[in-house]
Amino acid sequence: MEAKNIKVAGFGGQGVMMFGQILAYSATKDEINGLWFPSYGPETRGGTANCSVIVSDKQINSPVFKNADHLVAFNAPSLEKFKDHVAKNGLILYNSSLIEDEFSQDGSTVVGVPINDIATELGNDKVANMVMMGAYLELTHLFSDETIEAIIKKFLGERKAHLLDVNKKAIQSGKDFVKKLGVKYA
Repeated sequence: MEAKNIKVAGFGGQGVMMFGQILAYSATKDEINGLWFPSYGPETRGGTANCSVIVSDKQINSPVFKNADHLVAFNAPSLEKFKDHVAKNGLILYNSSLIEDEFSQDGSTVVGVPINDIATELGNDKVANMVMMGAYLELTHLFSDETIEAIIKKFLGERKAHLLDVNKKAIQSGKDFVKKLGVKYA
């Protein structure tokens, strides 16, 4: 597998860090290299948050990269900040519930997913990040459903195990949305 540099960004409280950690831990579970590097604004909830994730079958020597192969933007300020740092033939996935204007960028596959709206339909606003995860996985095929489910199960632990089903539904809803769009990337 060629190394993938992934930038995940949004407001604190949107599940940005969890999204990045799940990708990095999934790489480790699949016995490839994964690195997660967080960056927070001065506030926690509601402030800016982003993380860099690198997934590679080769050794990762630095958590820093200039251009991302994939950008996952949970809000407009994040899209604005990082859109010009996406490599040619990259993927930009954004939250069209909060970014209403259609967005396109030459040389990149750009997909808007109304993750907040889909999460609300599922009855749990907090799974919007998992709707995005489903869309991301449908486009990239980076990890299997089994790998992602095992990592989410670990994240939730016994205390929050009752949330596994709604998280799985959210992932499937994100995948289904992308399938309906008919967009292909990987």
